[in-house]
Amino acid sequence: MDGQVKVAVIYYSATGITYQMAQAACEAAGEAGAEVRLRKVRELAPDEAIRSNAGWQAHRLETQDVMEAEIDDLAWADVVIFGSPTRYGMIAAQLKQFIDTTGPLWANGALADKVYSGFTSTATSHGGQESTLLSLFTIFYHWGGVVVTPGYTDPSQFVAGNPYGASHTSNNGEVAPDHVALAATALTAKRAVRIGAAVKRGLAG
Repeated sequence: MDGQVKVAVIYYSATGITYQMAQAACEAAGEAGAEVRLRKVRELAPDEAIRSNAGWQAHRLETQDVMEAEIDDLAWADVVIFGSPTRYGMIAAQLKQFIDTTGPLWANGALADKVYSGFTSTATSHGGQESTLLSLFTIFYHWGGVVVTPGYTDPSQFVAGNPYGASHTSNNGEVAPDHVALAATALTAKRAVRIGAAVKRGLAG
């Protein structure tokens, strides 16, 4: 078994806030020694809706070369880190649609015994960050996965304040992730890689 941990960072982002956090997760996972794949999920919104929002349209063009996620990315990975903005306190429909295609892997037990983690962003304070992450984790429980969170394992987390995963408040997309949010995202990714490596070694032993 290859000893290097394989990490898939799979995200949905409309205007780029969550995408920036996904990039931070990838960078941190790479620094922790992992092989990393960055994947976006397929957009479901109609073109006219996207074109009506300049930021949404610009971000679609910016990330047109990012590969779309496939369930094979989940089969490949030892660690999967999902990122999504909140939608009424839950993950975006685009990410949920991708997750809903994973039945064949789930039925074969291929999603079990992997490490999972997540990050999110909201337009407003108290906009559902914790509930979004908790609802995402419910999926991992069904898969038989190992959920890894940042917790309060680093002094920076007493500033970031969210033990469930990295999160950011964007003020309706106007405020990019700051150093606090990006540091929390990096911590989340590095912890996921470290625990993922331990799980992989343990299963191989």
